[in-house]
Amino acid sequence: MFAIGRRFLIRSATALALAATLGACNGAGGRGGLSGDDMVLGDASAPVTLIEYASATCPHCATFHEQVFEQLKTNYIDTGRVRYVFREFPTAPAPVAVAAFQVSRCGGASPEQYFSRLGEVFRTQETLFRSLQTDAGRQYFINLGAAAGLTEQDVLACIADEEGPARIRRIVDSGTREFNITGTPTFVINGEKVEDPSVVTYEGLSRLLDAAGAAAN
Repeated sequence: MFAIGRRFLIRSATALALAATLGACNGAGGRGGLSGDDMVLGDASAPVTLIEYASATCPHCATFHEQVFEQLKTNYIDTGRVRYVFREFPTAPAPVAVAAFQVSRCGGASPEQYFSRLGEVFRTQETLFRSLQTDAGRQYFINLGAAAGLTEQDVLACIADEEGPARIRRIVDSGTREFNITGTPTFVINGEKVEDPSVVTYEGLSRLLDAAGAAAN
């Protein structure tokens, strides 16, 4: 059981379920257009926009971020070739994924701070899963926040912030409606959902990005 407690789990799950009954919400960018809910890296004028729908509790997402993301950032994002957009799409256990996203955003984190914290979640994902079995999940997130200069009170307040589930629901609704997102990680390049399974490898992703860049010029 997630150690922040049953009350938090029930509240988070209830908020997510309630939001689901409301249908599509305002605030998400149409057909890949950006919204205030997105975390973005890279030049706004880049010829290629890469959107990733991912979950903090998705092992395949962790593998991508451990094995591919730094090369993507160095060779495409930092060079102005790609604008990268990250969209939070929780997978089970969803309240834990939401908590990870909330701590990653906590304190008005910049995109760089956000990806540093989320990268640590991906790097230590197995530790996170073990902590849920030993009733130490609360301490896991407190430690994550402390490494970023956040107090225990900061972390718990951010996790409990009701805007988290509301934001997630907007992103999930938009992704489901626009791109039929059903799993993570899923990628969208210049407004088109990628079906090529090689996108999760650096070689496959770079080939697709290069082709999109050539088509945009």
